[in-house]
Amino acid sequence: MKRIYTFGGHPATRNLTVADIKAGKGTRKFVQTTALNRTEAAAAQAAGIDHLSIVDHDLAEVRAGAPDTFTTAALMASDYETHQDILRAGIRAATAGADAVYTLRSFKAVELLADEGLAVQGHLGLVPRLSTQIGGLRAYGRTAYEAMQLVEDLRRLEDAGAYAVELECVADEAIAEISPRTGLITHSIGSGGAADVIFLFQEDACGDTPNPPRHAKAFADMAGARTKLEAERMKGLTAYRTAVLDGGYPDTATSIGMKPGEHEKLREALDKRRPFHE
Repeated sequence: MKRIYTFGGHPATRNLTVADIKAGKGTRKFVQTTALNRTEAAAAQAAGIDHLSIVDHDLAEVRAGAPDTFTTAALMASDYETHQDILRAGIRAATAGADAVYTLRSFKAVELLADEGLAVQGHLGLVPRLSTQIGGLRAYGRTAYEAMQLVEDLRRLEDAGAYAVELECVADEAIAEISPRTGLITHSIGSGGAADVIFLFQEDACGDTPNPPRHAKAFADMAGARTKLEAERMKGLTAYRTAVLDGGYPDTATSIGMKPGEHEKLREALDKRRPFHE
């Protein structure tokens, strides 16, 4: 565990630093997943996940669950319109405890963030929000020409000051050739196993996605467990209603009785008292 100060000036501990991740390039694999709340974050930290990817708005909640896990806060493309908006959001996230920030916006936006000393992650390959530019949701880099276009964009991203890049649905062989040739930390989501960081959404890994993407693999069955849990909820509520209506609940085991002899005293006292409605 490493001792650090956050961008906001608060002492903290982290499982990894940016320097550790850079030093591990080409020598080890890092495991990354998402978290939406403190429960998911705490589970990821307890499971030994190296790296969390979250939306910046969830940072406080996630930090409450995983105070020590390296966390990248995504500055969602549609949340911040101008470069200054992006810069303010990035500084705000870093101040609140994010170890890095993610943006799929322009190289200029990356440069603005990096110039302030922030660790910045970009996004190349299939960028779903920009998928219309490449003809829809499809794999990227399956031809040498397209893979070389990716190389040029990686160079521009590195020149802008990024330290990492998310590569989505890029051909495995292309990543295997390109990743060792770039100084960027490469994150694979649907791009094979040659990248430095392997990324899978938590709901996909845990089997909680109704229609998972092709690249996802479920290692548990939370959806099935959730179905069983909801069946038990319905069972409980239905039985509870029935018991109330037929007099089975509340019963003596779940009710409070008066002390011995006190019930009779109460009845005598009530009989002597003037009726309530006179």
